[in-house]
Amino acid sequence: MTEKIQTLIAGQWRDASGPEYSTEYPADGSTVARLHAATADDVNEAVQAAEVARHQPAWANLKRHERAGILHRIASGIRARGEELAQLQRLDNGKPINETRALVASAAGTFQFFAAACETWEDALTPARGDYMTMSVHEPLGVVGAITPWNSPIASEAQKLAPALAAGCAVVFKPAEITPRMAIELAKIAQQAGVPDGIVSVLPGKGSVVGDALVKHPLIKRIAFTGGTTVGMGIQRLAVEKLMPTSLELGGKSPTIVCADADLDHAVAGVLYGIFSSSGESCIAGSRAFVHASVYDEFKRRLLAGVKNLRVGDPASETTQMGPLVNMSHRASVERYVQLGIDEGGQVLFGGQRPQGAMFDQGSYYMPTVIEGLPNQARMCQEEIFGPVLALLPWSDEADLIAQCNDNVYGLASGIWTRDYKTAWRIGQALQTGTVWINTYKLFSVSTPFGGVKLSGTGREKGRLGILEYTSQKSFYWGLNEHPMPWATA
Repeated sequence: MTEKIQTLIAGQWRDASGPEYSTEYPADGSTVARLHAATADDVNEAVQAAEVARHQPAWANLKRHERAGILHRIASGIRARGEELAQLQRLDNGKPINETRALVASAAGTFQFFAAACETWEDALTPARGDYMTMSVHEPLGVVGAITPWNSPIASEAQKLAPALAAGCAVVFKPAEITPRMAIELAKIAQQAGVPDGIVSVLPGKGSVVGDALVKHPLIKRIAFTGGTTVGMGIQRLAVEKLMPTSLELGGKSPTIVCADADLDHAVAGVLYGIFSSSGESCIAGSRAFVHASVYDEFKRRLLAGVKNLRVGDPASETTQMGPLVNMSHRASVERYVQLGIDEGGQVLFGGQRPQGAMFDQGSYYMPTVIEGLPNQARMCQEEIFGPVLALLPWSDEADLIAQCNDNVYGLASGIWTRDYKTAWRIGQALQTGTVWINTYKLFSVSTPFGGVKLSGTGREKGRLGILEYTSQKSFYWGLNEHPMPWATA
């Protein structure tokens, strides 16, 4: 049964003022929820209310340990509703249930981490250079905008909301139009945990309407965005006009490197997980596998055996490893890229088609796909597909390998499989990426900063210093001189 849902705007649960639309379950195309899209007027109302709310004593006067207490309660609220949230996330974007459970657990852990970071966050007494005492302190920026993607909503939203609240900011969310549910549920939990009305608002709808109005609003002091590179570059251009700081976590075309001495069992499992988990709908998906020529044939044999055993199916099933892509339109985009790879001379070793069977007919499913025979310069090896498509490329010379890995506009993540720590360190230092995984892949810790270089974005999320991204630094000088300044009394 389709559920009609409302959203939180300026402290009130209500319909947004735009047209009604519906969200669909990618596994069968059924309608999951109906809600109204937000408008530019809703953005202005939410931002204005947030600006007022952040100055009220109920928020502005909280000590850091008191804000930390709220964050701990949000973490507890997420855990208390863990299975329910995981099922809602599954319906939102079609991820397998075991994956959505992990995302919910990650979101709870993010709030717990930033609660601890908030309570133990210290300003600095800096070394003075005269008869004065100097201090460096950080104050909340104000009202910030958070724009989140459809592939991992609850985790992405937690990574923005938790540090912003820890810093003392107010947050206006713009979730992806097709996956608004997790941001709305997080707003409920935050409200129940004691976040005052107006501090958090959620505005579902089109990026061209809601996102644009949010970025341009004069009271918005920062934008945290996760999504496509083209949109991110547009946000950056608008932000420059306001001298507004941003964090932009954008696209990727991540290389994974299998060295001659790699443990192939570990490497195959890691490459499979890196590209085919989340159905490849991940910015850090390891979509280019560079395999040393001496082990290429054996690696390919083991990889294809592993791909054939992957379980594509119903996201509600406990055994499913790959669910559907997020919608039919996105599947068509992935199919165009695979055809492009074939046209460019690539050979499909596995997949390259939709799965067969009645259970797949109504959903946006696509088979895990492996292609070889393409040069790194091919468009399919250069552009982000955001789907379950892996390009296999042999290598033999390390200098040429590094040049090929870095020959890309993106620089988000990379992986290296080797038994030699010196090789791992040498190659890892040479790769132009924000994250390097060694003998593992796609693991995350909220305590470790994350972000990219080149067109993969700017700024960092996570880590203790993530709170400072939502603050403005201020310096204090305390005069300690016993006598008036001599210049003025001479």
